[in-house]
Amino acid sequence: MDAQDRVAAFVDEHDMGADPAYRVLDLAAEVGEIAGDAATSSEYGAAPEELTVSEDELGDAVFALLATADALDIDAEDALETSLAKYERRLDESGSAGSE
Repeated sequence: MDAQDRVAAFVDEHDMGADPAYRVLDLAAEVGEIAGDAATSSEYGAAPEELTVSEDELGDAVFALLATADALDIDAEDALETSLAKYERRLDESGSAGSE
């Protein structure tokens, strides 16, 4: 059982099913909490060497991402493979993984 299946089983077992729109909002909120941790711990970028992010908050974001993928009927591993292929293509074409 992969991570997405584990999250889906947990959601089902605990009657935590939700509409995809809610899942997307929850994901945004969890990523926002990570950004908040990063901002305050690094003194809003003034001390980047001090940046810390809570493992718990990062785990919440991973859970929210996998729950979102499941709610949208998207296989997270397939989505990752597509994304990695895109970055590889960009690196081959322009030498940068960033979008143009």
